[in-house]
Amino acid sequence: MLHLNWQEKSTVKTVKCVHTNAKKYMVNNMLTVGKTYDVKNETEEYFFVIDNAGKVSGFYKDYFQEV
Repeated sequence: MLHLNWQEKSTVKTVKCVHTNAKKYMVNNMLTVGKTYDVKNETEEYFFVIDNAGKVSGFYKDYFQEV
């Protein structure tokens, strides 16, 4: 269960949130436009970042731009 220690894991890269215009979910509660986030893990479709609640969450890559 690798996801249990992602919060302590070293940062893979840093990304900047460029928009929170989600079709289905309320992303604007967990991300702030213009803020940079540390990526803890990455898949083809998602970045796993520490969100505004302080937890590791997965978001589509189209919300971010690499810094």
